[in-house]
Amino acid sequence: MQSHSRFFAFLNIRRASSAAISLKFALKPLARAAACVAIGGLSASLRAQQADAQPPAQDATLGEVTVSATGMAASDMATPVQVLDADALLKRQAATLGETLAAEPGIHASHFGAGASRPIIRGMDGARVSILSDGSDLQDASTVSPDHAVTSEPMLATQMEVLRGPSALLYSAGAMGGVVNVLDNKIPTAVPANGIDGSAQLQGRTADGQAAGAFSLTGATPVKSGTGALVLHAEGVARNAGDYRVGGGWGQGSKVAGSFNRTDTGSLGLSWVTDKGYLGLAYTRQTARYGLPGHNHSFEGCHADGDHLHCGDHGGDGHDHGASEIGSVPVVNLISERWDLRGEWRQPTAGVAALRLRGGFTDYHHDEVEEGQVATSFKNRAHDLRLEVEHEPIAGWRGTLGLQTMQRRFSAQGEEAYIQPTDTRRDSLYLLEEYRWQDWSLQAALRHDRQSIEAQARDEKRSHRATSMSLGTVWKFMPGYSATASYTNGSRMPTAEELFANGLHMATSTYERGNANLKRERSQALDLSVGKNAGDMTWKLSAYHYRIKDYIYGAMLDEQDGLQLLQYTQGDARFTGWEAQLSQRFSSQWAVTVFGDGVRARLDNGSPLPRIPAQRWGLRVDGRIQGWDTMAEWVQVLKQNRTAAYETETPGYGVLNLGASYRWKSGANTWQVYVKGQNLTNKLAYAATSFIKMQAPLMGRNLTAGVKVDF
Repeated sequence: MQSHSRFFAFLNIRRASSAAISLKFALKPLARAAACVAIGGLSASLRAQQADAQPPAQDATLGEVTVSATGMAASDMATPVQVLDADALLKRQAATLGETLAAEPGIHASHFGAGASRPIIRGMDGARVSILSDGSDLQDASTVSPDHAVTSEPMLATQMEVLRGPSALLYSAGAMGGVVNVLDNKIPTAVPANGIDGSAQLQGRTADGQAAGAFSLTGATPVKSGTGALVLHAEGVARNAGDYRVGGGWGQGSKVAGSFNRTDTGSLGLSWVTDKGYLGLAYTRQTARYGLPGHNHSFEGCHADGDHLHCGDHGGDGHDHGASEIGSVPVVNLISERWDLRGEWRQPTAGVAALRLRGGFTDYHHDEVEEGQVATSFKNRAHDLRLEVEHEPIAGWRGTLGLQTMQRRFSAQGEEAYIQPTDTRRDSLYLLEEYRWQDWSLQAALRHDRQSIEAQARDEKRSHRATSMSLGTVWKFMPGYSATASYTNGSRMPTAEELFANGLHMATSTYERGNANLKRERSQALDLSVGKNAGDMTWKLSAYHYRIKDYIYGAMLDEQDGLQLLQYTQGDARFTGWEAQLSQRFSSQWAVTVFGDGVRARLDNGSPLPRIPAQRWGLRVDGRIQGWDTMAEWVQVLKQNRTAAYETETPGYGVLNLGASYRWKSGANTWQVYVKGQNLTNKLAYAATSFIKMQAPLMGRNLTAGVKVDF
């Protein structure tokens, strides 16, 4: 509770603080009776307001969405682009970024209990998936290990974009899986039409007793001139969730011990906004406290000898400090402080459409606390800065030229300091160009990176250079139809952890060893897609094939009593997969959608790569009943039996999800209530992508209810 008070005192909004604190208790009964509250308690008001409810869309053409990261329409992008706008986010919203995106075609979650979850895209995770905060690198420690949280708050996001191909090279050469760009309002870019606007949201769910509340407020200050105005923005989230329940039949109980998650996030931003652009600065602070299920202390004293593990008597005391011991579940105490600088100057001079500035400075720190004592501390101080110029069309070509620089100082101290202090520096130059001719659109991107990583304790330094290029095209061959193709020749440079890791990592039950002689990866990626986006039937089919030379992965060399020896090594690999979706609208009230995705990832010798998501299929029925938007969905995940050395098979499972939401206007305010049920058959399910899948199954039956108002 004290963290809440400090957080909201920083924002000088003490009333919001007390409301957020009391919210934790007030929403627990709401989570258990959410449907009654949302439907029964508000039904009279809703019936009175039904005349104002938005009518169902009569035009079956999919709405055009602009991708903020590139400024182009999604249908004009040469590779599949996924965009979740505010409405879609409210339906998918979860406590972590990985959970929020996990239902998107081709995207799964790493899943490490409830506090940490990164998106896995087309079977790739970690550094191969770059996560941005409105175009700037997030710079937390989530790429280091799957038990480290992503410091992005889904309840404060206004849009999420997933980029691949030419557009992804604007931000990263190594993001072979894709780039996730999370947009927010922390730095205002426009003056509110009525001088002030905002939103507030309350949410509760039953599987873990979670209660959450969020607010966002933007207003113009009295300081104005004929050319612009100062605009202030404040936002915050408070979340409290206990250990979550799993599906029926789990042999270790009904709840995952240590799967609780308590998070507070707050931001304060100020910008100068004119009709030619804006320049703003924001400060964001996030504190989190979450458990680490599956942590096993029985491996203390284990060490690697060549390609084998030796554990002896586990430290000499003859006692098993296993994860099942009461009170032994470690707890992460996380503090992230971040400054964001953003600006845009439109048409500053002839030939220049816009100048854009993005910068971020992050001071990240988390302690892993065991039995009241700090066992390991992780710190990451990082900054990045990017400046780009968007030029006016030259011979029909329009595009963006940019420079980016980044520095990251990472350290770990304590009993699990398997990564020594490192200093990473990277400088990049990138170019994206686009040309349109009749029904064709062509995009081309080029990026060059220079990187140096210094291991401070060993006084050892490794330097790499990488050049990547991508070509893509969109052909709108018939009204409502389009085909896309892209080819990317990319390079990914090794990370500090892949180069210099050396030691026990008990969170993942591994002994990790880096390889200072790793070379950069070189990949060739072909991406094809064809689809129909107009009419009663819409569909999209995508297929891709990646060939990666010198692919860096963690090879398991040995196992002893559940501890595995992980050696970062290189080998040629291939990723082949598909994503499909078909929707049929039968009337203005009913539509049915079939969807699915799958990926096969293996080395050239045929050996499967570890922790690859299983193939899945789904069937969804969407309806509009008495002004309510409703959804019923069945998702079937197949068994994953293509496993790497020392990896076990993951059984398949099917889950039933239901949802309903209602929106109405009351004066200048827009209200929305929503209820969604997940895994309603209470199926016991495991994630093939998780290091701790058997110690932390997926969440069981869960009911989420919430209300949101925009004003």
